[in-house]
Amino acid sequence: MSLTRHEPAHPRLQRSELAVPGSQPQLFQKALDGEADCVFLDLEDAVAPADKEQARKNVVAGLLEHDWKGRGKTVAVRVNGIDTHYMYRDVVDVVEQAGHKLDVVLLPKAGVPADVYLVDALLTQIEAARRIPHRIGIEVLIETALGMANVEAIAQASRRLEAMHFGVADLAASLRARTVSIGGLNPDYPGDQWHAALARMVTACRAYGLRAIDGPYGDFKDPDGYLAAARRAAALGYEGKWAIHPSQVPLANDVFTPPPAEVERARRILLALDEAARAGRGAAQLDGRMIDAASARMAQNIVQIASAIGARARGGAPPPLAASRA
Repeated sequence: MSLTRHEPAHPRLQRSELAVPGSQPQLFQKALDGEADCVFLDLEDAVAPADKEQARKNVVAGLLEHDWKGRGKTVAVRVNGIDTHYMYRDVVDVVEQAGHKLDVVLLPKAGVPADVYLVDALLTQIEAARRIPHRIGIEVLIETALGMANVEAIAQASRRLEAMHFGVADLAASLRARTVSIGGLNPDYPGDQWHAALARMVTACRAYGLRAIDGPYGDFKDPDGYLAAARRAAALGYEGKWAIHPSQVPLANDVFTPPPAEVERARRILLALDEAARAGRGAAQLDGRMIDAASARMAQNIVQIASAIGARARGGAPPPLAASRA
């Protein structure tokens, strides 16, 4: 069934998404104390097979012991893929024992809408059985050729679905692409070899009210490369990026925070159009340029994001963010 939904399941500020291995619980407190908007505790790629079960126990304990919501964090758990025998126990154990402290389940390697339905069905049953008071969201990684081929259908797969993440490393492997670094440019390609995939995924997200988040940049000792990748994603409409190291968090926050001058101009656009509307005009001029309803929509996005960032800095709940960036 197609869902023509344009409102997000839950508004969240998601400029920076810090990845924390579930096998290293000593890092949980550092993540809590840091400036990342979102933290995902990882049970998948960052955890060796021999450590999977202990990592799951660590994550349950970390959710229960730390006050993630009280610190203004969105907390997620990346489960293992549905092609592994770890996945069902990841969902069942984590959600049954600590679902009341969990915001989002992050599903890797989503390939078809049924992958999302499987997680949705499990969450629905566990929430009812354990009387979890809120609906847990789902976010997916688009990181395979199959997932990218079906990205529009996956975007409509569940009303729990909140965001898609662009997983460049596994996508490169799936496509057998020749790359130099995770998330970096290949000098053999005349431009950005990930542009088409990034643009397709963000379009699917915006069509169906989802957030679009860029994935990792592998070399955490290359801040310039990280900034360049983040700026390319932001230019396309992405609203956040992963940080695989705490040093990348402030870089992401900076790129995906509208500059003060941009926010001020957006407010002036809204004010000018409001005055024009009161005078019976649909358009106006500002600083020698014509502005109209499309200008208002773009300006409103900027003002809403700035308000959410300000609320988070003050320790309050962010106001709802717009679903569309149109």
